[in-house]
Amino acid sequence: MKTFIGKTPFFRLLIPVVSGIIISNIFPNWRFQPFILSFIGWMLMLLSYAIDNKYQYRYRWVFGVGVFLFIFSLAVNQYRVKERESEFQFDLGSQYYTGIILDIPEVKARSIAINVKISHSTQPKVILYLEADEAAKSIKPGDEIIFYAKLQPFRNMGNPDDFDYVRYMKIKGFAATAYIESSAWLKTGRQSNDLATWSQRSREKALDIYRSLIKDNDACAFIAALTLGYKEDLSRDIKEAFRASGTSHVLAVSGLHVGIIYLIINLMFSFLGNSSWRNVIKQGLIILTLWMYVSLVGGSASVVRASIMLSIFCMGKMLHQKGFTYNTLAAAAFFILLFRPFSLFDVGFQMSFTAVASILYFQPGLQKLYRPNHKIGKYVWDLLTVSTAAQLGVFPLVLHYFGTFPTWFFITNLLVVPLVGLIIYSAVALMAVGLLNETIDGLIDRAAAILQWISEALASSTLAVVQIAESLPFAQLTNNYITPIQLLLLLMFIFIFARYIYSHRERTLITALSLLLIFQLVTLGIKLQQPAPQLTIFNQSNRSEIALFAEGNRHFLVIPDNGIIAHPQKRILRLSDNDITRFTAETPFSIDVLVLSKHPDYNVEQLISLFSPSIIVLDSSIPRRTAQRIRNESNKRGIDIHDVVQDGAFSLNF
Repeated sequence: MKTFIGKTPFFRLLIPVVSGIIISNIFPNWRFQPFILSFIGWMLMLLSYAIDNKYQYRYRWVFGVGVFLFIFSLAVNQYRVKERESEFQFDLGSQYYTGIILDIPEVKARSIAINVKISHSTQPKVILYLEADEAAKSIKPGDEIIFYAKLQPFRNMGNPDDFDYVRYMKIKGFAATAYIESSAWLKTGRQSNDLATWSQRSREKALDIYRSLIKDNDACAFIAALTLGYKEDLSRDIKEAFRASGTSHVLAVSGLHVGIIYLIINLMFSFLGNSSWRNVIKQGLIILTLWMYVSLVGGSASVVRASIMLSIFCMGKMLHQKGFTYNTLAAAAFFILLFRPFSLFDVGFQMSFTAVASILYFQPGLQKLYRPNHKIGKYVWDLLTVSTAAQLGVFPLVLHYFGTFPTWFFITNLLVVPLVGLIIYSAVALMAVGLLNETIDGLIDRAAAILQWISEALASSTLAVVQIAESLPFAQLTNNYITPIQLLLLLMFIFIFARYIYSHRERTLITALSLLLIFQLVTLGIKLQQPAPQLTIFNQSNRSEIALFAEGNRHFLVIPDNGIIAHPQKRILRLSDNDITRFTAETPFSIDVLVLSKHPDYNVEQLISLFSPSIIVLDSSIPRRTAQRIRNESNKRGIDIHDVVQDGAFSLNF
């Protein structure tokens, strides 16, 4: 370990950054002032230079502690700055705001979703849903708008199997959201012309070229995702097929894609040659063009990581040094987290860096297991070892976040990865032809038609491969979620057991097996503490959904629209219409739970004349005005009420 740290100086710098982010996240109300530690760090670094030379080695830790404290304080301060940017005062009521459209608007079923940075002291980013009309569809990145709205905080649905949407939006840096009617906004006529705006407008232009040249919608959406990082046009079925086949990594612009783009850029500037001063100019132009591409595709954690590593690689080539190392990877993580501290909690960031670390760690050993004699065999073996090495590190994260594991990943990656490379090459050529198509006719038109056919054929073939892989028996193991503790134990076991295979040291094997035993004990403890099955009324976007929730899954039952819901201990009645108006009762029928669904005209007074519920539950199919009216009337009569839209899912142990 000492050798690793000694050869990886950026790893030592990464430790205080990660520590500062984690501590700031765990203790959000910690009133510590970062500048105090920053000052102490500076003083310790200065003190280290005042130590007599003969004691320098003995007290070398003084400088190290000073650097640690200084970088730690920077990370804490940066985390707090980004946290303030994602906060907003929600007690302001409806107000007028101005803001800049940040990226390409997304067309929804009934609205146009736009990301906006509003003019405010902290310039928070918000997501607005504009009523769909021609004016909303004409919005472009960089347009300034003025709108009247009451900004709302993001909310989780409150279901037991919910995705933490509030945390996700905080990580992405968004502070609030609102729905805007057509009459409540307009464009000011001003535009932002910074680099980010230019990049998004270029991205939109590239999308328009793809859509005009590629007629197959799925193929067009797939190519846009591969080359531009634009995944909004991908259907849910295609995304699921890639996830189930173990090839979802190709949908996110990452090291594979950036590496291919790097090869294309390198070819573009190959005319400069490799002489000393020309090589410096060449590598500088490659770095500049590479970062222009990063801006074009949106700058996700994976593409920034790959671009930082390639930039360091290019700078190494200026000095006639080659290769990617752990230090290069740690440097990429250091710079990303220092400027984007929330990225540490982003799934894409974690999977991207874990995958590359796994390739650096596992692939050299896997390659030694077999040495093909032919170039084709070597290419296939390298591809297989890279895919296996990446999956060894990533699959615990996949289990933690998604509960699934693709069983045919090694076959699908052998087929899909080469196709992806060919698609990117053909798509870049198609884009170049598309840009020239307006000025040159004839030959260019024919070239565009040929490239269009090639791109569509390659994309369709790739989609066919992943869809076939998804349909194979046992294509993926599902519902196998693991906790953060299990995740840490499993990752440690995999890496330490691999170290034993390389070193054959008994202590390493004992450590690995001990971790595996602890993992099994923790898993057993979780199984023994599984909560009882629950009858749950879910919050499900304007529709009624009642199911048995057990072992993390929804099991749907036959639930009558009007009638008694079977339960071993509670009397539960569900109503979905107003037919009860024709009934009367001498004494109210005592029930534990009255579930109201769908109907907009329930009369609370009439309901309590027929029933005496311990609690009234309003499911998410009840209109909002009706729900508010029933809530007010029930509160006046002292009846407990639970509105799943406001209060989250309602559950009863079964």
